[in-house]
Amino acid sequence: MLAAWLLTLLLGAWLLLGRLHTSGDLRGFMPPAVTPAQHIVMDQLGDGPGSRLLMLAISGVPEHRAAALSKGLARRLEADPACAKVMNGTPDLMATAGNLLPYRYLLLPAEQGVDRLAGPALRRQLEDRVDELDSPASSLIEPWLARDPTLAVAALAERWAPSRSPSSVDGVWMSSRHEALLVVQTRAGGFDPAAQLALITGIRHAFAGLPGAAEAHLDISGPGYFSVVASQQTRHQADWMGLCSGIGFALLLLLAYRRWSPLLLAVLPMASGALAGLWVLSIWFESVHGITLAFGITLLGVAQEYPLRLLSHRRPGESGWLTVRRIWPLLLTAILSAAIAYTALYASRVQGLMQLAVFTVTALLVAGACTRWLLPALLPPVSLDAASTPGLATLRRWLDRLPRPRWLAGLIAGASLLVLALAPGPFWQNDLSALTPIAPALLQKDAWLRHELGVADVRYLLVIPGPDEQEVLRRSEAMEAPLQALQAKGGLTGLTLPSYYLPSEASQLRRQQALPDAPTLSASLRVAVRDLPFKPGLFQPFLEDVARARTLPLLDAQRMEGSPPGQPLAALLLHSHGQWLGLATVAGVDDPQAVRQQLQNLPGRPYLLDLKATTESLVSSYRHRMLLALALAGVLLTVTVLVSLRSWRRARQILWPMSLATLLVLAVERGAGLPLSLFHLIALVLAAGLGLHYALFFEQDSEDPAERLRILHATVVCVISALLVFGLLALSSIPVLRAIGLTVGLGVAFHFTLSALLAPRRKGLESES
Repeated sequence: MLAAWLLTLLLGAWLLLGRLHTSGDLRGFMPPAVTPAQHIVMDQLGDGPGSRLLMLAISGVPEHRAAALSKGLARRLEADPACAKVMNGTPDLMATAGNLLPYRYLLLPAEQGVDRLAGPALRRQLEDRVDELDSPASSLIEPWLARDPTLAVAALAERWAPSRSPSSVDGVWMSSRHEALLVVQTRAGGFDPAAQLALITGIRHAFAGLPGAAEAHLDISGPGYFSVVASQQTRHQADWMGLCSGIGFALLLLLAYRRWSPLLLAVLPMASGALAGLWVLSIWFESVHGITLAFGITLLGVAQEYPLRLLSHRRPGESGWLTVRRIWPLLLTAILSAAIAYTALYASRVQGLMQLAVFTVTALLVAGACTRWLLPALLPPVSLDAASTPGLATLRRWLDRLPRPRWLAGLIAGASLLVLALAPGPFWQNDLSALTPIAPALLQKDAWLRHELGVADVRYLLVIPGPDEQEVLRRSEAMEAPLQALQAKGGLTGLTLPSYYLPSEASQLRRQQALPDAPTLSASLRVAVRDLPFKPGLFQPFLEDVARARTLPLLDAQRMEGSPPGQPLAALLLHSHGQWLGLATVAGVDDPQAVRQQLQNLPGRPYLLDLKATTESLVSSYRHRMLLALALAGVLLTVTVLVSLRSWRRARQILWPMSLATLLVLAVERGAGLPLSLFHLIALVLAAGLGLHYALFFEQDSEDPAERLRILHATVVCVISALLVFGLLALSSIPVLRAIGLTVGLGVAFHFTLSALLAPRRKGLESES
C-alpha cells in the first residue's frame, strides 16, 4: 500500500505540472478597487510607466571607455524584443521617428515645425545648417540635410527625450560620479519577477560579451530589479530555513518515537493534502498566485499534527485502526473547526485570500482523511509506549500542579488590552515599502540614479479623465503651458504628457492645413537658398515630404501602434473601465499642492494622483476585509466547537485560552513597537488553528494516567516542531517572513501555556500524588 500511495503522489504531481499556472501579479492580493483612483492604481501596479524602467550605470573604467561600453550595450539591447526602449543619450533620429518621419510637422508644435517653413524662418534655418556643417556636429547633420533642412526630426527627438538629462561625454549620459548611464523601458511589468529576471540576465550577458567589459562594473536598479532581488532573497532564505527545519523535524521525530518510520508516515498525509489542494486550485482558478502557495504551505503546518496525534496515542500492541477510532471524534472536531474557520477567508472577495481558503481547506480535509483511512494500514506494531518517554511524567505532574487562580485570565486580558490601548506608534502598518527586503544601500542607489537621470517619479501621476481619446488629448494640450511654466520655476524637474507623443486630431489638422503647397514652398526655398552653398535640387526629398504630409491621414493611438513612440504612448493613454484616461508622468514633485493649484482651472478636472496614499487606502480596505473574515471565522469556529462538544462549559474551556493567547500575541508585538501588517493577521489565523488542537486535547479528561501522558507527548512534539519552524522564520531578515515567524512562534508558546494553565484540574490528582 505504501508503494501505491507514493506512486499516486508522484503521478499526481507529474500530471499537475502541465496544468498549474502560477502568477506573480500583486493585484491578486489586493481587494477590488472601488474609487477611480484605486482603479488606476490597480491597473498601473507593476505595469505603469515608472515601474517598467530599469536604470543602468557602468563604472570602474575611464569615462571614454564607459561611454563606448554604453553604446555597445545599447545596440545589443535595442535588438532584444524584451526591451521596449533603450536610452543612453546617443541621438538616433531615425530610430526616434521611424515610420512617423513624414508626420513630423503634424506632431510638432507650430513654432518648431510648420512656422519654420515660411520664407524668413526657412532662411534662418538654412543659415544655421551652413554653420553646423563647419562644426563637429556635421556628421549628425549631413544625413538629414536633404530631407529635413529645418531639423524637425531633431526637435521631435528632443520633445520625446527625458525632460532633464545628465551631462554627456562622447554623446553618452555621464553621472557626476563618472558613470555611464542608460535607461531601459521593459515590456514586462515591474512586478513580474520571472520576466524581469530573464531580461536582467540577458542584460548582464550582453554586457559581459562587450570588449573591455571585464574591467568595468554594471549596476542595475529599478522596480523590476527590486522584484527579482526580493524574490531571490525570499526563495534563498525559505530554502535554507526549510532545510534546517526539515533536519530538525526529522531529529525531533527520531527522538520522540525512537525509530525512522514515523518520519515518512508523518509526511504522507501532508503531502497528499498539499497535492489535493493544488489540484483543486488548478481546476477552480485560471492561475494561482505564488504568495498563495507560500502561505498555503505554511498554513498547512496545522495538518502535520494529525499523524503525530495518531503516532503518539498508540498503545503497545494496539493496531493503528483501534487508535484512530479512539481519537477520531476529537481529531475530527479539530479538523472541521480549522477548515470551517479558514473558509471565512473566501468571504473576503480578495482573489489571493479566496485561493488561500480553497487550498487550505482542501488540504486539511484530505490530510485528515488520509490520517483516518489510509495511514493506520501502514503503521507497524508498536512495542514502545510514548507514555514511557523519559521526563514526560515529571512534566505532566508539574503542569497538573501549577496554580490556577481564577483571576489569572482576567489579569492577562486586562493587561493585554491596556498595552494595546496605550502602546505608542501606529497600530497598523499601511506602508508597503516598510515590508521590502531590499537593502537600504540599494534603495539609496536607486534614489540617486533617479535624481541623476530625472526619470519619472514612481509616486505621483497626473490623471486626465475624458469621454474619448480626442478629448483626453485636447485636455493634455491645455495642460502643457501651465505645467511647463511650473517646470521652468523648478516646481517640477520632469514632465511627460500624452500630447507630447500624440497631438489631438484638431491640432494635427491645423498644422496640416498650415503646410504650404508645393509651389509656395518651392518659391520660398528658392529665395532661402540664394547665396548659400547648397547644390541645386538638394532639397527635393524635403519638398516631397512636405507635399506628402499635406495629404496624410491624421494619427490616432491605433495608428501609432508599432512605432517608436507607440509603446510609451500606450502606457499614457488608456481606455479602462469604460473611461478614457491620460496619464502624465512627473519627476521632482517637491510641493504637490503647487501642482494641484496649477490644475484647478483646467478643463476636465485633471488631478495629481498620489500612488502611495492610494495604495495605503487599498491596504486599509484589504485589512478591513481581512478583519471581517477573521470575525466570521471566530463565529464559525465557536459554533463548530459548541456543536461538536455539545457543552457550553467545555467549549468555553477550549475557546477561552485561544482568545487570550491571540490577544496576548497582539499585546506583546504592539508593546515592542511593531505596527501590525496583513501578514501578522494571516499568521494569527495559523496560530489559532494550532492553539485549537492544544486546547482540545488538554481539555480532554481521562482516568488513565498513561493516556494523559500520551496526550502530553503528542502536544509537546507538535509544539516543539512548530517552534522550530517558525522560530527560524522569526530570525529571517525578510520582514514578511519575520512577521509570520514571530507571530506564530509567540502564538504557539502562548497557546500551549494558556491551554495548560486554564485547563480544568485533573480528577484524581491527589491520589496520584
